[in-house]
Amino acid sequence: MQSVFEMTDLGEMTFFLGLEVHQTSHGTFICQEKYANKVLKKFGMENCSSINTPLAQNEKLSKEDDSEKIDSRIYRSVIGCLLYLAASRPDIMFITSQLSRFMHNPSQRHFKATKRVLRYVKGTSNLGIWFKASQEVKLIGYTDSDWGGSVDDMKSTSRFMFSIGSGAVSWSSRKQEVVAQCTAEA
Repeated sequence: MQSVFEMTDLGEMTFFLGLEVHQTSHGTFICQEKYANKVLKKFGMENCSSINTPLAQNEKLSKEDDSEKIDSRIYRSVIGCLLYLAASRPDIMFITSQLSRFMHNPSQRHFKATKRVLRYVKGTSNLGIWFKASQEVKLIGYTDSDWGGSVDDMKSTSRFMFSIGSGAVSWSSRKQEVVAQCTAEA
């Protein structure tokens, strides 16, 4: 290609748009550890204690709760950082998607849940996606839905993740547009 187009070979890619790329003969590992640590520092959470899960069990968030409202600019900034971090972290996609629903009028309770995600990121900042070099290329997909999970409008949240070989290649979490009448619809 260098004979046809004017270009320079910079060697193996190691960093691209905040993604760290580690290539070996065994495969490729993609993570955002530097970015995660930068986000923690930005929001004063670099010395926080870490936790094992990004979401408290059975916690239901609502637009209308009794807690005090907070500055939406800070909240939006945290959510934006978490959404960018989800580019290599399918494990935080669901809760980040849920928390993004409250960006226009966030409360203290929403911000507390957001800080919990940051505490989870603190303990798992080195996680990413590992694409092993292998002969077998197999497409695997997972999907799930939380039937009527939204307290505000009873709409379900659908999630999916697809992997080819060893690493995830596509994932999403989004609120459904209609209210499901049964688990099969959800």
